Amino acid sequence: MTSTARWLEVHRLAVAGREAGIARKIGGVLGRVWLARSRFADVARLTEYTLTLGDDARARYQMGWAQHSTGSPWAALSSYARALELYRTAHDRGNEAATLSNIGLVYDGLGDRRQALAYYERALLILREVGDRAGEAATFNNIGLVHDGLGDRRQALAYYERALLILREVGDRAGEATTLNNIGLVYKRLGDREQALAYYERALLILREVGDRAGEATTLNNIGGVYDGLGDRRQALAYFEQALPITREVGDRAGEATTLNNIGGVYHGRGDGQQALTYYEQALPITREVGDRAGEATSLNNIGGVYHGLGDRQGALTYYEQVLLILREVGDRFGEAITRYNVAMIYRRGGELDRAVVELEQVVDLDRQVGHPDLESDTAMLDQVRREQQQGGSATGAQPP
Repeated sequence: MTSTARWLEVHRLAVAGREAGIARKIGGVLGRVWLARSRFADVARLTEYTLTLGDDARARYQMGWAQHSTGSPWAALSSYARALELYRTAHDRGNEAATLSNIGLVYDGLGDRRQALAYYERALLILREVGDRAGEAATFNNIGLVHDGLGDRRQALAYYERALLILREVGDRAGEATTLNNIGLVYKRLGDREQALAYYERALLILREVGDRAGEATTLNNIGGVYDGLGDRRQALAYFEQALPITREVGDRAGEATTLNNIGGVYHGRGDGQQALTYYEQALPITREVGDRAGEATSLNNIGGVYHGLGDRQGALTYYEQVLLILREVGDRFGEAITRYNVAMIYRRGGELDRAVVELEQVVDLDRQVGHPDLESDTAMLDQVRREQQQGGSATGAQPP
């Protein structure tokens, strides 16, 4: 029996024997390990058993994390709200701040960035009060991510730079690497791929120095993504193939699925749709196994893109409809806008302009709701398709992204 299996058996016996203290302690340790390995569904079940013995802040917190990761944002908000109440009752200011930050993450995922920022600012006040400099830096990173999502790259960089200063001050090398990765992502989105690579390479050196294998795999994926964007698919593949065995070594199933999707993307970009499908179809069951609804939607979206590229219009629409069901279920309006755009472009290319307009109208509405940076270009596309509709013609526009 492995050590994890032994601890799980101890937890089971503690629950059966109504030994709340033991169950909470063992459940908390196992939950932390499993969250790091993307075993979100297992964490949800584990915390449910722990909570049969009475309310517990850490169990509620870990349940919220698992629910958010498995595509149940509203349930996650409920769990975090209860954890927050319990931490406040216990005057546990550090965990109160951590919970506020995680609530911010849920709202950010829902596209409600105003609420996300409000929670991050509340967390920031507590972290400064208790002198948690590393936590303050992590919150600056989260605020930077919100601004990056809003398309305000200058503000995002400003927050990341503030985080970087603190992390260097407190000697948090892993946190420094995370921030360098975030900065690299901003430069990638700005189209400055040389700067992006420079930051990613600095992050990689640190992660190898401190032995953070999971972080190393993430950064290798990031570097591969830059080379893929540059059209250097051989280099991209080399980095993704370095990342893949590391994700398996550390048991990061969600990271493994991400890497498989990235490798599939390289083959898709090469025009090898069948090989791309092989990798996407390996990623899909992993996302379902760990309950990663967002990852499942990504894999389904990628498969739909391959079928579209292969000229199988109906196959593509079938997969995109599955994606939309998940995105609506988890409240991902940002992702829904992107997928609906893809659907609209299929209808447009098929001459079904009425249906394309209906989809694009929803895209623009969703863009407005979440402050999507593509609002202007999507509105222009809607106007263009409306003109084509009035002229009674069809178009063969560019392939959807």
